Amino acid sequence: VTLVESGGGLVQAGESLRLSCAAAERTFSSYSVGWFRQAPGKEREFVTYIGWNGVDIVHGDSVKGRFTISRDNEKNTAFLQMNNLKPEDTAVYYCAVKYYRGSTEAADYDYWGQGTRVTVSS
Repeated sequence: VTLVESGGGLVQAGESLRLSCAAAERTFSSYSVGWFRQAPGKEREFVTYIGWNGVDIVHGDSVKGRFTISRDNEKNTAFLQMNNLKPEDTAVYYCAVKYYRGSTEAADYDYWGQGTRVTVSS
């Protein structure tokens, strides 16, 4: 599965961004989609995932109430709506997919995108 993220950029604290993760394959609907992020000098961090059917959703503690994940299987695309961004959200954001059930563990995911950079200034 080939994944392409887009939507990153430079914003000020309190603003919003919407990231997209597009897949070329129609089998996308069989996969759970996870978003992870990695800040400079830090380990990759789980952000959120959405199950293959769009029902099972889990958020990391640091983004609860601010980030929303969704998917459109007709368009083979997943989205990460990020509101009230904070400087500590600055990172490269990656989407990844795994078959069937989602996971908070990066090692469980089979395919990854190239990442999109998000920078939040204070």
